[in-house]
Amino acid sequence: MGSALYTASSTASGGRQGSVKSSDGTLDLTLSLPKGLGGNEKEGTTNPEQLFSAGYAACFDSALQMVAGQVKKKIISEVTAEVSIEKQASGFGLSVNLTAKMEGVTQVEAEELMEKAHKACPYSRAIEGNVEVKKKAIGE
Repeated sequence: MGSALYTASSTASGGRQGSVKSSDGTLDLTLSLPKGLGGNEKEGTTNPEQLFSAGYAACFDSALQMVAGQVKKKIISEVTAEVSIEKQASGFGLSVNLTAKMEGVTQVEAEELMEKAHKACPYSRAIEGNVEVKKKAIGE
């Protein structure tokens, strides 16, 4: 492993119906169990899948910008990460649908950038081989 350039730290208590707070206090969120998992999903709360999808979308969008810059393409992009929790043979698992809309490139270029970003994004690399990720690139 390499040396850490940055470390984020958050502490959760109460599980999926508790709270989570970042060490610097920027995040201080109440959690509730989604209705799809049998919970009561209280308004104004979040859950681990929403937090993971937000982080993944932001990280992947940064990776897209980086790989586009490497091939001298200027793009305007928007990434949506849909993270699902699902019942599997040995418990629960995640799956992800990534959609990246890109202005400034053709459909073929958008697909190429999507693949390059997937290889570069730390989130994609972290879950590789463990989580199914379906990718959809949308160019002009």
